[in-house]
Amino acid sequence: MRSSALVLVFLCFVADAAIVEHTFNVGNLTVSRLCEDRVITAVNGQLPGPTIEVNEGDTLVVHVTNESPYNMSIHWHGIFQMLSAWADGPNMVTQCPIRPGNSYTYKFNVTGQEGTLWWHAHVSFLRATVHGALIIRPRGGPKRCPFPQPHHEVPIVLGEWWKANVVDVADEAFLTGGNPNISDAFTINGQPGDSYECSEKHTYMLKVVAGKTYMLRIINSALNNQLFFKVAGHNFTVVAVDASYTKPYKTDVVVIAPGQTVDALMVADAAPGRYYMAARPYISTGPQGPPFDTTTTTGIVKYKSAHGSSPPAMPTMPLFNDTATAHRFFTEITGLLKPGLPTVPLVVDEQMFVTFGLGLAPCEPSQVRCNRTAGSFAGSMNNVSFRFPTTTSLLEAQYKGVSGVYTADFPNNPAALFDFTNLTVNTDPSLQPLRSTVKGTKLKKVKYNATVEMVLQNTAILGTENHPLHLHGFNFFVLAQGFGNFNATAAASSYNLVDPQVRNTVAVPVGGWAVIRFVANNPGVWILHCHLDAHLPFGLATAFEVANGPTAESTLPPPPPDYPTC
Repeated sequence: MRSSALVLVFLCFVADAAIVEHTFNVGNLTVSRLCEDRVITAVNGQLPGPTIEVNEGDTLVVHVTNESPYNMSIHWHGIFQMLSAWADGPNMVTQCPIRPGNSYTYKFNVTGQEGTLWWHAHVSFLRATVHGALIIRPRGGPKRCPFPQPHHEVPIVLGEWWKANVVDVADEAFLTGGNPNISDAFTINGQPGDSYECSEKHTYMLKVVAGKTYMLRIINSALNNQLFFKVAGHNFTVVAVDASYTKPYKTDVVVIAPGQTVDALMVADAAPGRYYMAARPYISTGPQGPPFDTTTTTGIVKYKSAHGSSPPAMPTMPLFNDTATAHRFFTEITGLLKPGLPTVPLVVDEQMFVTFGLGLAPCEPSQVRCNRTAGSFAGSMNNVSFRFPTTTSLLEAQYKGVSGVYTADFPNNPAALFDFTNLTVNTDPSLQPLRSTVKGTKLKKVKYNATVEMVLQNTAILGTENHPLHLHGFNFFVLAQGFGNFNATAAASSYNLVDPQVRNTVAVPVGGWAVIRFVANNPGVWILHCHLDAHLPFGLATAFEVANGPTAESTLPPPPPDYPTC
């Protein structure tokens, strides 16, 4: 078995498939940040957690022992989990949680994917500190790499930090039925940077050699914020997003939503010195939206040949509400479809029009601090606010035919048509019913190998926002994106059916829409949800029930013997 140590030199070489094995001990860790000691939940005493490296075609085995006081599950974000849905990880979707003191082994093949993904907790807000990079290197030699080999590579994990216990933050939001308290800082590789109090020694540093090219594997692990990322005096060439190659895209700013990854080449071609890398939020809700963390996290790029200790240069960051810059980055990237990779399917079997956003629902009895008159925030898709089961996971219910856990009647279309992105929906009394949602566990049933196209339409109910929607178990083609209400006739001419970007998480434009298409060739239950973690407990989610195929090779095998029970 190969060592689990991080290899910092980017390699493309011939390698036989191997079994890569790790042990994750999840437990308490005391760290000092922002002038305070804080007990967090972490893996193997690390923040971020261990970086996992595999070659395409390897089998990954991770033994997880939960020594924390909280329920735990680990999601391998972006991994297809072909015929291994039991290892996908979302709590009460593909598994019951790993209870404190218990263990579970995740085992799956990493096939047909190359690039940067990541892993994280999929329970409560625990992914704020339980996360790490997952790097998939190609096999087949240097010819497999569609860009020049960089001198060095490094994960850049962007995160979010609370002085409070993040589980308490999530619980408080549930009890009140409102938004969670905002974070106190952002982080780069677990370090807030020297713009924060008591944080000069908690500043990430990347040392570079003049003239060399570096691969930054950028991951947004923040819970509730999309981020702008820049390095003063330097530009990037984006070569992959969400572990899917892109045509080289040159930019001086990376925009990245929670859940997304970006592989960017950076040439150390500035005058030798010190330069800040910085990340700050992209906020799409407008001046009437909820408060947000307005701070900026920094790291330092230091040239090894630099002399002196002059202050690092700071990049000019976009404004918090610079939607034009965000939209340009999200839409101008195109895919690089290598020979042998899937192309856009042209025949659609399942057509769905899904409106989504926030609304209101009656307070739950256990929401003891919720305003019973106003109600609780509720996320919804096609007016259904997703309710997670409590006694049996969805996948186990599907596999064993357990009734009463969910229904397979998620609607293909919204209950009502209206001017989706017009803010008057919040003031017009006649539209009051649209602001209310129905809670339920409704799944969309899809035949094996069916091609699904989804129009994802943002709504203005309770305000507009850019929502990053993540689909488990599949990549999808992003065919088109735009603002306002989706118009099928007008949008058809803008569909990119040749070289669209391929993602597992799409940032649907604020007050706008996106069209995605994928082939449901993986049996199991796969959740589609907003990756702003505040919105997941609100119910901004649905799930696909994908049927088995006609052969043993397209049929989900039984769960492993140590599969967690509720």
